[in-house]
Amino acid sequence: MKKSTKRVLAIMAAFLLVAVLFAGFTCFADGEEDVVEATEAVEEIAVGDTVGEAHETEDSTTSSKAIAAAACIAVVAAVGAFSMGLAISKATDGISRQPEADGKIRTALMLGLVFIETAVIYALIVAILIIFVL
Repeated sequence: MKKSTKRVLAIMAAFLLVAVLFAGFTCFADGEEDVVEATEAVEEIAVGDTVGEAHETEDSTTSSKAIAAAACIAVVAAVGAFSMGLAISKATDGISRQPEADGKIRTALMLGLVFIETAVIYALIVAILIIFVL
């Protein structure tokens, strides 16, 4: 039980790290181009061009943030669901093999599920930060 729980937690941590890095790189890679585009749009508006081009730049930034946040949540939620299913499966298997260890297995299962859910909630917070702060 300990070996599989550690494996599940390690997999969750790795996928959370990958999702956060992917979301961060997506935002920062688009950020430099967006700053240049926004500066050009402001200069064009000052010269007398239409306001529609400025909205186009803003929409591009918003869409890249939405894609990064969606990718972050999608990857982490999928891996979290898989990890929870695997943990529940192993706990049920352990209880069926040793019914007398029911309480200990259930306690370890609940603790593991809490850690997995915490990782998913952290990913949600990162996605919210991507949308509203970056």
